[in-house]
Amino acid sequence: CIAGYPNGTYRGNRALTRYEFAAGLNACLDRVNELIATATADMVNKEDLATLQRLQEEFSAELATLRGRVDALEARTAELEANQFSTTTKLKGEAIFSVSQAFGDKQADNKEGTNPNAELDGNTTFSNRVRLSLESSFMGTDLLQTRLEAKNIIENNGVTGTNMTRLGYDGNTNNSVRVDKLNYAFNFGERIRVKIDAVGGELNENVNVFNPDFRSSGSGALSRYGRFSPIYRQANDGAGITVNFNPQGPLTLSAAYFATGRNSAANPADKNGIFDGNNTIFGQLAFKPNKAFNVGLTYARTYQKAGTTDLFGKTGSSYANGIVNNFGVPVPVVSDNYGLQATFQPSSKLTLGGWVGYTTANNQVGPEDASFFYWATTLGVKDFGRQGNTLGLIFGQPPKVTDVSNPNNILPGNFTKESGTSYHAEALYKMKISDNIMITPGLLVIFNPEHNNNNDTIYVGTLRTTFSF
Repeated sequence: CIAGYPNGTYRGNRALTRYEFAAGLNACLDRVNELIATATADMVNKEDLATLQRLQEEFSAELATLRGRVDALEARTAELEANQFSTTTKLKGEAIFSVSQAFGDKQADNKEGTNPNAELDGNTTFSNRVRLSLESSFMGTDLLQTRLEAKNIIENNGVTGTNMTRLGYDGNTNNSVRVDKLNYAFNFGERIRVKIDAVGGELNENVNVFNPDFRSSGSGALSRYGRFSPIYRQANDGAGITVNFNPQGPLTLSAAYFATGRNSAANPADKNGIFDGNNTIFGQLAFKPNKAFNVGLTYARTYQKAGTTDLFGKTGSSYANGIVNNFGVPVPVVSDNYGLQATFQPSSKLTLGGWVGYTTANNQVGPEDASFFYWATTLGVKDFGRQGNTLGLIFGQPPKVTDVSNPNNILPGNFTKESGTSYHAEALYKMKISDNIMITPGLLVIFNPEHNNNNDTIYVGTLRTTFSF
C-alpha cells in the first residue's frame, strides 16, 4: 500500500520521520478500508481493526500538521504565481563602483614633435555605473533585451589630453536613466542566428571578438583599448542587423549592417536614416579547428559624414581622427578596415590572444587618403593565486597614422604620418569575492601618448568593483 521511492523500493540507510510514517500509515489504512468494503470473506478480524484504529488515532496530530503544511504551501504558491515578475522575462543587473586617478607630469600634446606644457592635474574619482536588463523569451530560443543604464564615469581624456587613457566602462549620463539597448535575437533555421538592434548596437556583443577574458566592460579589461580590437567599434551604438551562420563545423560566418550613431537611424532629416547617414558594412570569418585555437578574419567598410568621422571608437590618437575629419576641410570619408584576431588556449587556465588592424581612409571629394595601423597582445591566467581569480596582461600599440597621401598639396605641411609610437601596457587582477562580487585593481601605462615621443608617460590607477545579480 506504500509506493516508496520512484523505483518502488525503500532505502534502509535513513530513518522515517513521524510525519513520513504517519503519511504512509494513512495511505495503508485507506487501502485496508477499501479491502474491507469489497471483501467477500472475513479477511480482517476485530483485533486487527482495533490495532489499526489505535495507530490512526495515535498519529492524528501528525496528519493534521501535514494537512496544515500542505495548505500553507498551496497558499504561498498561489501568492507567488499572482505576484511573480513575469512568466517570460528575467531581470538581470550590474552595478560598478569605480575609484580611479591619472598620474603624470604633463598632459599629452597631440601635435607631432611638440613639447607638452600643460600640467596633468588629475584627481582621485569615485563614480558608478548601473545597468538593469530585461530579457524576455517568447519561444524559448529567442531573446528580447531591454537594458536601462545610468552612469557618471567621466572620460579622463580631458585631464590627460589623450583618448588612450580612457577606461573601458566610462561614460556619463549624470546618473539619468536612459534606454541603453533594445534588441531582439532569434534563430532562422538550425544554423543561423539573427539579431536586430534598434538602439545601442555593438558589434562586440553580436560576434566573436577573440578576447574572452577581457571583452566585458564590467569584468574585462580596465582600459577601452584593451577590451578588443577597434574594428568592432564600427557600429557606434547604432541600429542594424547581424547574422551569424554556423554550419556545425569549424567555420562561422558573420555579416552585419548598421546605421551608425545613436538615434541616427531614427532621424528622417537629410543625410540620416538607415541608408543615407553614417553606416557600416561588416563581415567576419571565424575558424576554430580545435578547442585550443580560434582565429578570425574581419572586414568593415564605413561611410561617415563630414565632421563626424570616428574610425577607432576613440581609442587612437586625436591626430588620427583629426586628419580624416580635416582633409583640408571637413569632408565625408569612406574607410576600409581589415583585422586579424586570434586566441590560443593551451589549457583551461591559460589564454593567449591578440589582434592586428589596418585601415585606409579616403576623402570622398578629393584624392587625399590616409593609412593606419594598430596591434595588441593579451595574456590571461585563471585561478592565479586563488581559485576564481584571473591575472591579466595587455600590451600593444593604439591606432596610429602610418601614411598620408597629399597629391595636390592641399593638406597643410604638418599633415603627415606620425613618426612617434605610443605603447599601451596594462596589468589587472580580477578577484572573485563571490559569485556576484568581483574586485579588479589594475594599472594602465601609456608610453609616448598621442604617438608623440616628446610626451611624458601617463599612468592610470583603477579599482573597479562589480556587483552582478
